[in-house]
Amino acid sequence: MSISTDSRRGLVTLMVAHCAGMIDLVALPVWVGALITQYRFDPQQAGGLATLFLAGVVAASVLLAPRLLRLRARTVAAVGFAISAAGFGLASASVDFTTLAVLHGVCGAGTGAALSVTHGTIARSERPHRLFAFVNMALGVFAVFFLGITPRIVAAVGGQALFVVFGTTMALAALTSFIAFPTSSSAASTASPGAPAHASAPMPTVVWFGIVGIACMTVVQAMTFSFLERVGSDHGFERQAIGSVLIALGLVNLFPAGFAALLEKRWPARNVMLAGPVLQAGLCALIMTSTTFMPYAVAASLFAAVLIFVHTFAFGLIAKLEPSGRALAATPAMVMTGSAIGPVLGGTLVKAFGYGSLGMAAAIVATAAVFCFSRLPSADRATSPSKAIA
Repeated sequence: MSISTDSRRGLVTLMVAHCAGMIDLVALPVWVGALITQYRFDPQQAGGLATLFLAGVVAASVLLAPRLLRLRARTVAAVGFAISAAGFGLASASVDFTTLAVLHGVCGAGTGAALSVTHGTIARSERPHRLFAFVNMALGVFAVFFLGITPRIVAAVGGQALFVVFGTTMALAALTSFIAFPTSSSAASTASPGAPAHASAPMPTVVWFGIVGIACMTVVQAMTFSFLERVGSDHGFERQAIGSVLIALGLVNLFPAGFAALLEKRWPARNVMLAGPVLQAGLCALIMTSTTFMPYAVAASLFAAVLIFVHTFAFGLIAKLEPSGRALAATPAMVMTGSAIGPVLGGTLVKAFGYGSLGMAAAIVATAAVFCFSRLPSADRATSPSKAIA
């Protein structure tokens, strides 16, 4: 008996899978910080390891997204998360850079495969904007617990504890996916002889602008977020104060997805997407250049919320532009391509030019994102794929 995305079991499973698959959005400051302070890697090496995980996510997503309609989502999700859980378990027992690099790539591939079918399933539900908002609300709750507890565990036990936390999260996602991964309401219809034409139609060209725009925002997100903890420490802020900021960030992240769900029919998605990159770049500049605590704390607390809010609107708009779900099955690729570039780019810029250079880089990337989003149609035109292509 199939489980619906509208059921409680299906919703909980998608929430767990989304939290596990998007763990980098929550964990990057702790992740990169632990690799620098606990493993003694330099910023470029630490950023490079995170990038390898994200590159694995991208590779798996690019490979699987076009084949979404031929995959057994439950099997792919369960196996993918299980591979990632095993990889992080092995990583917790190693301090060798090369070994950790290989394991980061393997874990990324497993996570990316599972996350692709998760997002593809959400995209083909009856209300993708609303369902994506719900799973992002779950990510906000997860962030509160993760950022409130994990840094203390890592400080007390050591860097290997971080990989134990990652592995446990992936194992839970594998178990729930195996037991109760849902089937989207459109899955049966697209598998039938009378499947809709959009199931095999090529993606509208305009969708690619949305994909690139989101990737640009995730470059800024990852580039800034990776060094959010370190810039505060290097500017002389107390460790306890920085920890409070991370907790506040997690609390703030409880709200943007919910607001996005409430405002779905009130705020035009395209307008939200045009404003988001500008606000994101401004917050990045403030985080990286502020030498006093309060501006840093406010900007850091709000920073991740911008991407969560904008991405929810973008997800809903792209789901209208490309109803088969294949484009949004590539959500891990569009998100993690930016996230993969961000940590190593940020580490390289910080190493060569200092933290202030990240603000300038964010402004340049935000300009590209605004251009891409300006090419998208409004929501009413996006309702018809034929109109979107025109």
